[in-house]
Amino acid sequence: MLGQNLTKLLRGPATAFYRLRMDGLFGGVAIQHGNNKPKSLHKTRRIWLPNIQKVTVYSAILDKKLKLRMTSRILRTIDKKGGLDNYLLETKDKNIASQLGLELKQTLQKTLQAK
Repeated sequence: MLGQNLTKLLRGPATAFYRLRMDGLFGGVAIQHGNNKPKSLHKTRRIWLPNIQKVTVYSAILDKKLKLRMTSRILRTIDKKGGLDNYLLETKDKNIASQLGLELKQTLQKTLQAK
């Protein structure tokens, strides 16, 4: 159910997300490919991996700590927005771009409606 909605949200080439697992908050960051080009001009392929951290984040609405994998870029965005709850509720679904993030957002919205 959610996987079908996620492909509709991304609407981009599937290769951009092919190696990232969908169990964290990555904000659309993917593995990038390129070449090393030293002085000898002999190019070799290399990859740039996103800076993924394992962190514990507190959710005030759910009133519990969550252990998540996320990029340092998303950590800065969470600080800017004022917490995990504000980040998930204010960010568009296509920018969250992960199954776990969308499920957390739906859980937060249901919890808010119940209160």
